[in-house]
Amino acid sequence: MVANLEYFKVFYYTAKLGSVTGAANELSISQPAVSQSLKQLERILGVPLFRRASKGIRLTGEGAVLYAYVEKGYEQIEQGVEKVRQMRNLDIGEVHIGASDMTLRFYLLPFLEEFHERFPGIKVTVSNAPTPGTLKLLREGKIDFGVVSTPFGQDGDIRAEAVREIEDVFVAGRRFISYKNKMLDFQELEQLPMIFLEKNTSTRNYMDTYLEGNGVTLRPEFELANSDMIVQFALRNLGIGCVVRDFAMQDLESGKLFELMFNKMIPKRQFCVVTSSKASYSVAAEKLLGIMGIRNP
Repeated sequence: MVANLEYFKVFYYTAKLGSVTGAANELSISQPAVSQSLKQLERILGVPLFRRASKGIRLTGEGAVLYAYVEKGYEQIEQGVEKVRQMRNLDIGEVHIGASDMTLRFYLLPFLEEFHERFPGIKVTVSNAPTPGTLKLLREGKIDFGVVSTPFGQDGDIRAEAVREIEDVFVAGRRFISYKNKMLDFQELEQLPMIFLEKNTSTRNYMDTYLEGNGVTLRPEFELANSDMIVQFALRNLGIGCVVRDFAMQDLESGKLFELMFNKMIPKRQFCVVTSSKASYSVAAEKLLGIMGIRNP
């Protein structure tokens, strides 16, 4: 069993400075206290560690061997303490986030920009995944927090805070101009070529569930990996695109696309910051969450 670590601390400074007086001054303790600690360590180890010299003291052979190991260990401890200090002061550190293309682009990116400007020494890693994948990473402890879109399954360990509303819309180009400013029923979509996201996203799952609840089952002509491509397909008149409004906003404002109107409103959804009650957060992660307005994760 390792003896009282305080003895090794006294031993380290006595050997490093070559005197009991120097160690006492460095440690802000009395010389008798230093001498007593060294005697206790020698008693525990069963060998003398120092011999008196003309100037101060010098290590015995056994003492020199012990010092070679203690020096490495103590310096490692000092380096560790310094690293923690740097992390506390946000000079270094890491934050791991999960986010989809949509939540990253339309919510998270400005906060990451501000955080990087203020704390350039912090490494931020973003795992790009749709909502189900982000929640899986959070449950596995592979990310500090995630930004997802509703709806999603929320178990007891997951805490969610809504941070922004989003709205799903159907957009089309000039080929479908006859539908512009016309009040439609959702059933009419069954007769049109549709462009949707793939099925592993919360957006697709939400729209499928919502439309089925209104007696509508769609078999999209195109199923794409991201919403930017849905907008591009709609611009080329390949069908009616279903996207979150933000993705199509520029083309809607320019008139290149128009939004279909329905006699029933599609309920709005939210972006949510999700955290785990099982997680312990670094100073850097808490600071970024604070910048985002999320307190006490």
